[in-house]
Formats: sequence, C-alpha cells, structure tokens
Amino acid sequence: MRMMRVKPVEPSNLEDVLDEIAAKCDNDSTPDTLTLDEVLESVGRRSYGPLLLVIGLFAISPATILPGMTWFAAALTLLVAGQMALGRPRIWLPKKALQAQLPRDAVRSGVEKGRGAAKVIDKLLKPRLTVLSKPPFVNLVALMVIAAALITFPLGLIPLAPLAPGLAVVFFGLGMVARDGLWLALGTAVIAGTIWLTKPLIF
Repeated sequence: MRMMRVKPVEPSNLEDVLDEIAAKCDNDSTPDTLTLDEVLESVGRRSYGPLLLVIGLFAISPATILPGMTWFAAALTLLVAGQMALGRPRIWLPKKALQAQLPRDAVRSGVEKGRGAAKVIDKLLKPRLTVLSKPPFVNLVALMVIAAALITFPLGLIPLAPLAPGLAVVFFGLGMVARDGLWLALGTAVIAGTIWLTKPLIF
C-alpha cells in the first residue's frame, strides 16, 4: 500500500516560527552550531513570508553587531525579495550563504527572549486585507522589501540606523505569514518614513 506524504504545515504566526526554530535547536545533531540553511529549512524554504520574517528578525538581532552582518542580512533580503517580485515558485539562496554558522545557544536564547513579544504580536495578527498578500499587490510588497534592503546598505554605516528597515522586513514577513494586509501596510509606512527621515544623510 502506497503511503501518502504529509505536507508540512506552514507557520501562521510569529510563535509558530519561533516554535519551529526552537525544535530545530533541540533536535539538531550538531551540539554547538546551526547553519543558516537549517534554520530556514525549519520554517519552510518554499514560502516567502517565513523566510522574510526570519531574515528580518536576524537583521534586528544582536548578531548584526558583528562586522558585515548587517550587509549580509540586507543582501539575503534583497535576494529573496527579488525572487518574490519575479514570482519564482521556489526560492534560491547561495550555498555559501546557507552554510553560515550560527551559535545554537544564541539562537535558542533569542527564541526564548522573543516569546513574550510574540504572544502580544500574535494577538494583533489576523487575516485581513488579504488581497495585499496576493498578486499583483504582493509584487508591490516585494518592491518595498527591496527598498528596505537597498536602504540598509548606506544606513549600515550609521549605528542603530539599520534597525528601521530591518523592522519593516519583520512587518512584511508577519503580514505574509498571517495574510494580514495591515502589517504589510505598516511595513510600507516604516520604509517610507525611514527614507524620508534619512534622505539628507544618504542622498
């Protein structure tokens, strides 16, 4: 008798994403590190929402204090958003980037520290204005994410400035995961405000 493959359930809110990453931390075969690929696979490499959410959370995490990490996160965001704009069904990421090592304890600690905020945020998430998460509007969302990534490169030279576009990417990821158009609109507002406030500095 042929067994049917069970399709993995995609995360539908921030707590789901954190749960998947925590499970990967607990069940990973390597005791000290996780690769970026393992983290992304835990939330699903086939969907743009969870990927953007994880990359956005990384972009606003203490890990970006390390030299070059802000631009690394921006480059990943740009690559994912570009494929999102083109409507690619499967997301491609460079093998070298996927092999980046992340301390497992730091990932686990970040997940646990984020649970309190996740409970609050998830209460505010719900499917609404869902048309904004579907073509052709989702292509406009992708362009906003591209703008967030591009503006991060010059802002990376200013302490704490990249947090604003990183937060916008988190909002876009939440909106895509929960099919919540309000969070997509919030992300757009954050990017527009960031560009307006920093225009004298970067243009």
